[in-house]
Amino acid sequence: QVQLVESGGGLVQPGGSLRLSCASSGSIFSINAMGWYRQAPGKQRELVATITKGGSTNYADSMKGRFTISRDNAKNTVYLQMNSLKPEDTAVYYCNADAQRIYSGNVYRYWGQGTQVTVSS
Repeated sequence: QVQLVESGGGLVQPGGSLRLSCASSGSIFSINAMGWYRQAPGKQRELVATITKGGSTNYADSMKGRFTISRDNAKNTVYLQMNSLKPEDTAVYYCNADAQRIYSGNVYRYWGQGTQVTVSS
């Protein structure tokens, strides 16, 4: 199994910054694409950003220019730097990873438990 451990969430004022981290583990799997999603109360989970193993990134329009996704393949960790935060960014942020089992080649998608980000005065 692949485990994802998130950290870095918390309370921040509008215009502030946070850096989220998500470390993955699972020696029998090869981690492919990783990403961040978020879900506010009463709303569906939405894409924030994704990054491939080679470093190609994709962002939702509302996050472009404010958020930056990156990864460290040696540490099996993905990061999300969030700047110029707005109250509407308040949500539970989830990381995910697409993992391929080394021997069988089967691909599975795993999710972290989420970390709360609250943007408020």
